[in-house]
This record gives sequence, structure tokens and C-alpha cells, in this order.
Amino acid sequence: MAKKYVLKRINKQEIVDESRFSINYRDELNPSQYEAVSAVEGNYLVIAGAGSGKTRTLVYRVARLTELGYNPSSILLLTFTRKAAKEMLDRAAMLLDNRCSKVNGGTFHSFANITLRKYAKAVNLDGGFTILDQSDSEDVINLIRSELNPTKDKKRFPNKQTIYKILSLSVNTGKTIEKLIEEEYPHFLEYADKFNDIKKVYDSYKRQNNLLDYDDLLIYLKNFLLDFSPAAKSFLNTIKFVMVDEYQDTNHLQAEIIKGLGQINENIMVVGDDSQSIYSFRGATFKNIMEFPKLFKDVKIITLEENYRSTQEILDFSNYIIEHAIEKYPKHLYSRKTGGELPGIICAANENMQSRFIVEKILELREEDVPLDEMAVLFRSSYHSFDLEIELNKANIPYVKFGGMKFIEAAHVKDLLAFLRIASNPLDFVSWYRVLLLHEGIGPKKARAIMDKLAKGILTIKSSPDKTLSNSYNDRIYNLFNVLHEIHTKNTLPADKAEIAMKYYHHLFIEKYDDWNKRKKDLDIFINIAENYRSLESFLTDMALEPPQDSVVDIEATDKENEFLTLSTIHSAKGLEWHTVFIIHAADGFFPSTQSFDKVESLEEERRLMYVASTRAKQNLFVCYPMNIFDRFQGITFAKPSRFIDGVSEELATQWLLEDG
Repeated sequence: MAKKYVLKRINKQEIVDESRFSINYRDELNPSQYEAVSAVEGNYLVIAGAGSGKTRTLVYRVARLTELGYNPSSILLLTFTRKAAKEMLDRAAMLLDNRCSKVNGGTFHSFANITLRKYAKAVNLDGGFTILDQSDSEDVINLIRSELNPTKDKKRFPNKQTIYKILSLSVNTGKTIEKLIEEEYPHFLEYADKFNDIKKVYDSYKRQNNLLDYDDLLIYLKNFLLDFSPAAKSFLNTIKFVMVDEYQDTNHLQAEIIKGLGQINENIMVVGDDSQSIYSFRGATFKNIMEFPKLFKDVKIITLEENYRSTQEILDFSNYIIEHAIEKYPKHLYSRKTGGELPGIICAANENMQSRFIVEKILELREEDVPLDEMAVLFRSSYHSFDLEIELNKANIPYVKFGGMKFIEAAHVKDLLAFLRIASNPLDFVSWYRVLLLHEGIGPKKARAIMDKLAKGILTIKSSPDKTLSNSYNDRIYNLFNVLHEIHTKNTLPADKAEIAMKYYHHLFIEKYDDWNKRKKDLDIFINIAENYRSLESFLTDMALEPPQDSVVDIEATDKENEFLTLSTIHSAKGLEWHTVFIIHAADGFFPSTQSFDKVESLEEERRLMYVASTRAKQNLFVCYPMNIFDRFQGITFAKPSRFIDGVSEELATQWLLEDG
């Protein structure tokens, strides 16, 4: 009997005649970038240090694969925002030609949405499913929570946000509900069974009403890929190359999806930076990027270390912070930008002195022609900037603070959206509940009674209310059903449907919100956004998966200024850069936060957070901390500098001690 000998594929690339390309890849990229861009077959992990041209590398690889003759639609680029995917593909098209715009690019969730609608039968779904956003999911959970009445003994039971967070984290991390409650909310451990009961009812409710939440999109996609049905095989044969951006931010479920995508054509390239893995609170796991070489065959690691953003002085300081990390891929950022000033470590007597120093420094830099929008103040937690905000207002320095309410989370936007969602899916009971409660005289009990009749088909918006509503319903309910019937049946564009809903909603809106005049601008923007769509389904899908970020209510004041200072949590600042960066409250117990002291993993993530903050700076970096901090329970407490900057040598940073002049 003949022996079997299996040939292993290694990441060896055939020699390509570079002169055939319209782009001179060798000249336009540094050696590490070129190595990543010219990689074709095989699995690759690209460790892209901060500011090392990660996006440029992905853009050039898309262009080069297209120039090599691969079908652009066989290339899949997964990112964490649709904006990032669009920007990369637009850049690739400008670099090469319009073929690059045919590359499949988008977020995990948008990719899942498109795939599941196309292969709905293969996963036992109705392709017309409605997507629940987070607040919708929380509202459904709240309904179930109140109906199950988990605490008859009057003990405190967790709220809808906590229940949703645990159920969602369980899906995304692969941990059991019990394990997560033990880790995050040990005082609720006695309710673990109730959490499981709520999950069962919640899952059943979604199935019955053709609803999918964010997590379901990923679960169904993962199952579709890993079940490896004939439909899945057919689909996977159409994907030749998979590229994943920001791989350090993926969770357990997303890693499983990547694994599923590589089952036939094993050409996976993930790009990320282990040192910028800072989203564990969302379910992202640092282990994904660290264990990638174990999960995939013959992985080649390419490291991008040349930084195009910061001066070498800022990079030396940042390298020092991350050198002390327990687990990491070795890398040393370097730059050709020399002659910058050393970062400053600023020790202030108290919090107010820290704030006054920053205001003074901002005004000085402004006089030196550094624009306000080229400066940022970064902090670990949102409340750290409260004192600074008072001082900025006194000095008339306009600013915008990030980490606030998103456009789609504004109550009035969700109200208007609910009308359109009912028109799209007449059994969307989350939206029904919201719309019914807007009306005076309809409380939770009456709303549920109406929804019961809708579920049984006694009431419907598919027919005129003249045919379905009995005399027992008043004009208010008649008018509501009438407008929903009109929106549902009228064959018009999403913007026209939104206008009909807006006209009806206007008097409810004025009654509900004291500041309706301010809020109305958001509704105008809502209508404007709808103008860009031809189908209601695509409009609603985008509003659920890729909504606009800011509410006009939040940013209106600064819109009148030509420029503004940025105040931001570090989590919201990742991926951005400024000429000058101030990091505040860099004191032990604040940054790193006290809550991180118990676990090595949490403390290490705080270290990475400091690294992310310091690598946002291009020219100037100031790390500030107050020595004396007021605590309402302990009074004035003495603070030590953050352990991440304590002991930094004079060669790496200048120590400043503030004094009142």
C-alpha cells in the first residue's frame, strides 16, 4: 500500500514581475509595509504599531491583489466601522481604479446582515427580519423582566441594562451567564437562574416576531459558516481573501467567524496592535491577537514599527510604558521626526491647579498658531474633566466632549424611528410599545392589551382602521392606526414616509419635550438622512447598524465656533491624533483605576490605555496629576503618580512641579 505524503503549504510567494503594475509598491512603502502588501496566499498576522501606516498597508494590499488579477468581489475587508471600510476602499480606488470599489467591505454586523438576508433559508430565517438596537433589546428585556416579576420578596433585582449586558457578554465572550455574574456582579449570583429564564423568553420572543439583535447577527453567521452546509460551501468559495482591521478589538464570537471564513481558501490576514487592546468591557479579548498563530496554520508575523505620527521623544516615552507589559509582541516604535521636546510630567498641588495649567498652556499654544482643534485633553473616566470644563468656560475656550449621547440614542429620534419600524414590520412590538405610550391615556396595561390583539391578528395596520377598529377605540387610537396604515401601504420613498410620521408625531413631540425647539434639529437631520435611501429596509438597517454619532442637542453650542478643543475619554480617542495632547488625572487609583487593582489582566489593560493615550500626540505630550484630591468620603487624600509613569527617567520626560505665581 502506498504511503500518503501530505504537502504542507508555506507562506512562500511566487516571484512577481513588479514592472507589470501601475503602482510602484516598493518605492511607496517601507520594507515591512511592502512585505505585508505583497503577501498573497497564506495566513498573516500584521502587528501594526501606533501611527505605523496600518490603513495605508491595507489599502495598498487591496490594490495589489486587484492588480494581480484577483476578482475584487472575492476580497473581503472587515472593519469596526463602515466609515473605515468606505475610506479604505475609496482610497484604493483613487490609488488604482474603480475596480477596488467592488471589494466587499464593511463591519462584522453589516456583513452578517447582508449574508443572512441572502442565505436566510439556509439558516431557517425569514429574510425580512428587523434588527433590534441595544436600547430596543433592553426595552424587550424590561417587558419580560416585569412580566416574570423575578423578585416577589421585594429584594433589588438588576435593571434592564445590567441584564442585557450580561446576556450579551455571555454570547460574545463564550462565558456562561453564571461565570459573568460571578465576575461582574457577584451580589446578584442568587439570580443566575432568573437571568437564564429571561434569556429563554427573550430568545423565544425574537424568534416569534422575526427580530434579531446585534449578537444574533453574529451567532447566525457563525453557525451558518461552521455548519458548512452546501450553501455555506458555495458562499465560501466566492471569498478568496479575508482581511480584518483592528483585530485586537475582536471578541470570541468574531474570532470564530474569521475561523469559519478561512475553511476553504485559507488566506486570512489580520491587522492590529496587541498594545492597543482596550475594549474588554465590550467583550473584546486580548487573547484573540495573542493566540492567532495557534488558531491558524503556518502563520507569518509581520511587524510595522516605523511611526509617521509622533516625534521620537514621544515614542521613547510610549515605548517605556509598554516595555513593562507582561504579555506582548516585541516591537519598538521609531520615527524620523526628531528634535521634538521631551514629554512633560506635571505635578499639580490640586485638581484646580491642574485645570488652570492646562488652560494657560492651551492659550499659549493658541498664540503660537496651534489651532484649538489640534489639541486634546484625554482622561480615563468622564468625570475627571468636570473641574477643567469650569475653567475652560471661564476662559471662553470652546470645546466638545466625546463619550456623550449618540444621535440614535436620543429619545425623540427613537420615537420617530419607531413609526417607520412598525411600518416595515407590523409586529415589531418594541416599537409599538414605545409609540403607544407616547399617547395620553395609554399606559403600560392598555398598550399590552392592544399588542395582544395585534399578535392575534384582531388588529392590524395592513387594512384601513375603518375595517378593523371597533367603536370602543377613541379618535386617538384611530388616528394612530390610520397614519401607520398610510406609511405601511404607501409606495413612497423612506423620506416621504418619514415626513408623514413627522407630521403626525409633531404635537406629541411638543407635549413630551420641554426643549423640543432644540431637539427639532435632530429630526430635521433624520429626514435629511432618509433622503439618501431608496428602500425603507436599507434605511432602517443602517440606522440600527451604522447610525450617525452625534446629537445636535449635544454639539450645537460649539458649532458656532470655527474650531474647538477636544475633551475625550481615551476609549473614544483611539485611532485619532493631535499636535498636543494632555493626559489628566494620571494618579494611582484614578489611572489605573482602583477597580483594576485586583486582576493582572485589568491592570495590564490600563497600561495599554496609557500607551494609547500617549501615542495620540504628534508634537507635545503633557501627563498631569494632582497631588491632593478631594474625596467626599475621605476628604483630601494624597495621590501618587500613576505607576505607569512613576520612575520615568529624566532622559524620557521632564518633571514639572506647579506653583502659584
